[in-house]
Amino acid sequence: MFKIKKIPTLLFLATSFIANTHANTKLDHNEKNIVKQAELAIPQALKEIEQAVNINSGSMNIEGVKQVGELAKQQLSDIGFDVQWLDGSEFNRAGHILATHNSKKPNALKVLMIGHLDTVFAKNDDFQKFKMLSDTQAAGPGVADMKGGNTIIISAMRILKKLNLLDNISIKVLLTGDEESSGRPLSLSKKAIVDAAIWADIALGFENGDNNINTGMAARRGYTGWTLNVAGKPAHSSQIFNEEIGYGSIYETARILEAFRTQLEQEENLTFNPGIIIGGTNIDYDNSKSSGSAFGKSNVIAQTTKVRGDLRALSNKQLKQAKQTMQNIVKNNLNHTSAELIFEAGYPPMALTQGNLDLLAQYSQVSQNLGYNPVKPANPRKAGAADISFAAEHVDMALDGLGLMGSGAHTKNEIADLTTLNKNIEKTAILIYRLSQQK
Repeated sequence: MFKIKKIPTLLFLATSFIANTHANTKLDHNEKNIVKQAELAIPQALKEIEQAVNINSGSMNIEGVKQVGELAKQQLSDIGFDVQWLDGSEFNRAGHILATHNSKKPNALKVLMIGHLDTVFAKNDDFQKFKMLSDTQAAGPGVADMKGGNTIIISAMRILKKLNLLDNISIKVLLTGDEESSGRPLSLSKKAIVDAAIWADIALGFENGDNNINTGMAARRGYTGWTLNVAGKPAHSSQIFNEEIGYGSIYETARILEAFRTQLEQEENLTFNPGIIIGGTNIDYDNSKSSGSAFGKSNVIAQTTKVRGDLRALSNKQLKQAKQTMQNIVKNNLNHTSAELIFEAGYPPMALTQGNLDLLAQYSQVSQNLGYNPVKPANPRKAGAADISFAAEHVDMALDGLGLMGSGAHTKNEIADLTTLNKNIEKTAILIYRLSQQK
């Protein structure tokens, strides 16, 4: 359990920092009260992070994800949100939490806040527990990605509710149960995000982005998986390259991959990675386990090769062009070989838009008014795909990377930077408050 003796030191550091940074800043009366409440919220926030982290919620641990969802459900219900559990059995996952607060103000601005309940750590993983490493760091599965981010959402909502500052804005909080391993089909597993985004004007994501508190994700690259299947004519190796036999599947695969690299590697913000390759006379690949085996001999021309990889692009236009280039390469086969390239449904890009930049500018202004650094656009190459991408094209503005910063996500070295907890609770609550005054 969390050691209470750590809290006073952390609070002293936070209080000292706040006292220095908030002097002579441009905050109104309500915003100054938000700052005070955010300081007081830290002990409860830390306990709630610990409680969530200590429940294993690997994406395929259905019961564990549901338990973390129940914690969030109780917390959001206590604030006054109408909370639903959206069952995920249709797409083989636990499901999602959807919490709604509707303003009585006509034409109130609508904001969607996105987090996720699941982690990459399986139920039998030995990395299971929250641990304070120092007054400013904590370790644990999902502590930064992204149970800390969920806590920032909930803490900010709790503060605004306590100060009666939620009346002029409508909010949906969506905590998904399959961000780390998406249920299929995506049309079902991501439907809740799309539906909430269609309702909303603005979407805010609380992933930790590039783990730099001075940047925000105004754009994210999408993710598309691909499979390359290549066939050649089997024969004795002494006959390779001749007119009757050709080049075999491995040479054809090498040609294709090298052409991908030479024709596309200079494209800005585009990446494509062959993650696994298996080739030989016979191959066996288990997609569910991402593993396989092959049989072949050095004196036999390979008959079959399979490659699986990913493709990441910053816009739908860039993605479409890259797919076409890759397909053109695949069609230009060496003698006596054939190949097919299959693209999977994936995460769409969150394109850089003026609306996103305008929202980032507002968030940056909040940061500066609090006495912190400006927040600049993050390099999309420094973060992966995220659920907000399914929302971005349906809202006027979107911004991600607002969660708890840290390092080592998806590894047993995952560490949260607790000095960012108070700051991002403050920034989130004040941004929501300011947005509520705009419409």
